[in-house]
Amino acid sequence: MKKDKSEMRADYKRSAFVKLERGKFYSEVAAGTAVVFLEPAIAKAFPTSQAVNEALAGLLVLSEKTLRSSRPSSRSRAKAVRTG
Repeated sequence: MKKDKSEMRADYKRSAFVKLERGKFYSEVAAGTAVVFLEPAIAKAFPTSQAVNEALAGLLVLSEKTLRSSRPSSRSRAKAVRTG
């Protein structure tokens, strides 16, 4: 059922929809990639997909290293079990 123009939510402006393009990201979605929208300040710092991917890959490596170094070793866990 089509809605009348008068039924459109007040916070939507019809003029904002003229810029939309149907199927703009179809090929990316079909290829299994994720499409994300960055805030302007972030997009300025990371202007390409490659820059974003490199930064996120580095963050993953750092988080894995941090996680591994923050876990107690199996030796200290065994000691805690015996004394606890």
